[in-house]
Amino acid sequence: MKSIENLISEATKKALASLYNAQTESVNITIQPTRKEFEGDFTITVFAFTQLSKKNPEVTGKEIGEFLKSELPIVDDYNVIKGFLNLSISKLYWLEFLKSIFNKNDYGLAKPAADAPSIMIEYSCPNTNKPLHLGHIRNNLIGFSVARIVEAVGNNVIKVNLINDRGIHICKSMLAWQKWGGGETPESSGMKGDHLVGKYYVLFDKKMKEEAKKLVAKGILEEEAENKTDLMDEAREMLRKWEAGDAETINVWKMMNGWVYDGFDVTNKTLGVNFDKVYYESETYLLGKEVVNEGISKGVFFKKPDGSVWIDLTPDGLDEKLVLRGDGTSVYMTQDLGTAIQRSKEYKFEKLVYVVGNEQEYHFKVLFLILKKLGYKWADGCYHLSYGMVELPEGKMKSREGTVVDADDLIAEMIKTAEEITKELGKIENFESAEAAQLYKTIGLGALKYFILKVDPKKKMLFNPRESVDFEGNTGPFLQYTYARICSLLRKAKDMGYSAAINVNDIAQKEKDLIIKAYEFPKVIKESATAYNPALVANYVYDIVKLYNQYYHDYPVLKEENADLRSLRIAISEQVGTVIRNGMWLLGIEVPERM
Repeated sequence: MKSIENLISEATKKALASLYNAQTESVNITIQPTRKEFEGDFTITVFAFTQLSKKNPEVTGKEIGEFLKSELPIVDDYNVIKGFLNLSISKLYWLEFLKSIFNKNDYGLAKPAADAPSIMIEYSCPNTNKPLHLGHIRNNLIGFSVARIVEAVGNNVIKVNLINDRGIHICKSMLAWQKWGGGETPESSGMKGDHLVGKYYVLFDKKMKEEAKKLVAKGILEEEAENKTDLMDEAREMLRKWEAGDAETINVWKMMNGWVYDGFDVTNKTLGVNFDKVYYESETYLLGKEVVNEGISKGVFFKKPDGSVWIDLTPDGLDEKLVLRGDGTSVYMTQDLGTAIQRSKEYKFEKLVYVVGNEQEYHFKVLFLILKKLGYKWADGCYHLSYGMVELPEGKMKSREGTVVDADDLIAEMIKTAEEITKELGKIENFESAEAAQLYKTIGLGALKYFILKVDPKKKMLFNPRESVDFEGNTGPFLQYTYARICSLLRKAKDMGYSAAINVNDIAQKEKDLIIKAYEFPKVIKESATAYNPALVANYVYDIVKLYNQYYHDYPVLKEENADLRSLRIAISEQVGTVIRNGMWLLGIEVPERM
């Protein structure tokens, strides 16, 4: 079926040509859903047409409204409020639309064609000196959901991760383990590998602070003390050995990083996120050096007397930026330039989206600008999906002080909380123990994911675990429970011999509202993909769930005696269930069929 917006747009252009003898090729028709406080389904903004009609907006709106009502069968009625023409669409159209999408299990989810554009999305990007924490969870959930949403509008998507597995922070964990670990391993300690390595990162910081305190007592400035400790000297020496390829250092590095990778894999699997390719900083940090040399020959970069290489971005309103140190070692910008160029050679993408916290906004502004100055046209398709930090009621988290909310601990807490609340509400009657355990996991993870994804990524957010597992309001469990209720209704309908069908010519207003809301689903996905914003999908699903629950409360379904009405209501319930399931899938959230 042609979309309503297209039908209205075409008919409005005919109206302008017929009523005002206007040329309409360049005329822009603005059509939006009618605001709730006014009567109608879709609204045309009329102000722009007054130049063609030479009449005021109210008269112009009425003349166009009359034309559409007589010429476009789907328009039942209209009204004009100031410069806005509100159109009421025929109930028969909505019934035909419902028939057109009924039994389409993939409704709203387009499959990419072989020649569809490729979009690369980078997310996660943890360091190997600590386990994943709540901030990583937000990053992972946003990146994974955006990947599904972007794919659902017909793009080929490549999901990538860049693990920061080298540098001074890694050496801190390694040095602490060598000094105070006593050969401890994940097997001997019973700890997950990433937790074990993180323990030594925190221990390094504790020991360094103790040493710094003694230096401050001797008169060294507090802000300089940590950098002048013997421990920091040893860590820097270890980094030099690593960069020189010292065998013993490399072996410890490989062993401890291996522990961390195993730990990350467990967390990501539990969280339900994955990647098509994982890059490692230890393999990419040298890539940018050739790029820098190329940039020097092109006059994009310049050398200072100490041998360091810079780019002058002051004409662009920025500053001078270091791209290579005087000793020839890389900085983050060097690596990111090389990695981006390497990826473009490997995948020929049209867009590259970086899911990274908002504290790195300046870095990416500079990165994209340098890529453009180096002549890479695809740099125009680079985008920083900048997201706000996650805070807890207690405040900000600090990794090296050990005050972060560990991802594994949080996931376990969410599942435990889901179990407690589910049992309190008595929602697990006749469940086997294994089925109940799976349900707690589904609810707990659904609560966590939805609570995070319903917030616009650009906004800073406060995470409250207990609040997220509420079975009422704008929460994951509320949406999951509504889906389970629909599944239960459909099972009962089948057992009673009732089926879904659309054999009526009239519908109630709340039925029409639900069908219109289902009609909006593909448009919401498209808007969400364009904005890289899963919150648009999340809050849309909440809106349709609210509408359905009001409808379910006001209209009997299985107890309806009129067979045609009963079949219609079963069909509407089934279609709403499909929208909920597909919407939640885009968010990476499972929906249980029983609760």
